[in-house]
Amino acid sequence: MAERTVKILYIASTFGHLAAFHRPYLRWFAARGCEVHAAAAGEPDTLDGVSRMIALPFEKSMASPRNLAAAVRLRRLLREEGYQMLSLHTALAAFFARLAVQGMGAKRPCVMNTVHGYLFDAHTPPAKRALLLGAEKCTARVTDYLLTMNRQDREIAETHRLGRRIYATDGMGVDFSRFQPATPAQRAAARRSLGIPEDALVLVYAAEFSGRKNQAMLIDAMTGLPENVWLLLPGRGALLEACSARAKAGRAAARTVFPGFVPDMERCYHAADVCVSASRSEGLPFNIMEAMHCGLPVAAIDVKGHEDLLRDTGAGLLFPHDDTAALARAVRALAAADRRRAMGAAAHRSVQRYALERVFPQLTGLYAQALDGWLEQQGGNVS
Repeated sequence: MAERTVKILYIASTFGHLAAFHRPYLRWFAARGCEVHAAAAGEPDTLDGVSRMIALPFEKSMASPRNLAAAVRLRRLLREEGYQMLSLHTALAAFFARLAVQGMGAKRPCVMNTVHGYLFDAHTPPAKRALLLGAEKCTARVTDYLLTMNRQDREIAETHRLGRRIYATDGMGVDFSRFQPATPAQRAAARRSLGIPEDALVLVYAAEFSGRKNQAMLIDAMTGLPENVWLLLPGRGALLEACSARAKAGRAAARTVFPGFVPDMERCYHAADVCVSASRSEGLPFNIMEAMHCGLPVAAIDVKGHEDLLRDTGAGLLFPHDDTAALARAVRALAAADRRRAMGAAAHRSVQRYALERVFPQLTGLYAQALDGWLEQQGGNVS
């Protein structure tokens, strides 16, 4: 137990992100006597263990003046509250939070930045890559702990020294309790509820509709796939209407399903035969890991995050970046039921390492180490 009240500030671009991925860790800090605050944009959610919710005006565009306003407010907040640790999540929020920390001197908090996927890699246009990498470099000096969750991001961080201490992790951990392979009855019921024929070969991709998630590529690929192939696209986002219009303009509109936000995502996985992903960049994607735990094989673009889950695991197929024909070939290869079953079984086995009960001790150990080290300088400790 802490010898004095230790104050932690969690920061992310949206409260939705904190609600989706960080509830167990917020409760862990609170259970150890820490005072936990959360700062983000959007509508505050109820988060167990969080005693104060702080609205910040983050916007997705790095150039938005509202992000600088958020950094100014954060700087004032850091001085007023005297936090011992900042736990940073999502690239944009992490950059502007660290900008607020710069120049605070010896009294600044310990900064732990969890990289949920750098928004650049080998496929990123050079100018954009230089800008985003430059942002990470200029805040590296105040990044005391840097946690990465895939091989490529770890190599980027180590090559460019983007943190004082760099640790490879297995992500945030996934609660797989709801995500089990479907029984025949569950599969049939899920398909009926979604209006999908029993004999269809169903592809599922659960993601926010955005340019990065790249649903347009999957919609375009449908026109070259057999008539028994259906595409299930649960989710919401800025590009949902554009993607729906794109599907209607193609020849596979009747075989492309947009169920919107689905609170019981396991139903969509139970209705599917194959998980697909056209995402251009990932950290360690929950949607694919949940599908793998449901026994689905995967066909995904060969980018970071996907590579860690699929290469050398036998769990699925990787295809080149933005290659619609290669995606179609992967889907055809997975049309064989025997191959799907073998890969689905491998997917279920290999994804166990990312289960919350395995990852939770890793991360909380790092959190305790960071706090103990920081507070030792001030005469306190956390157990």
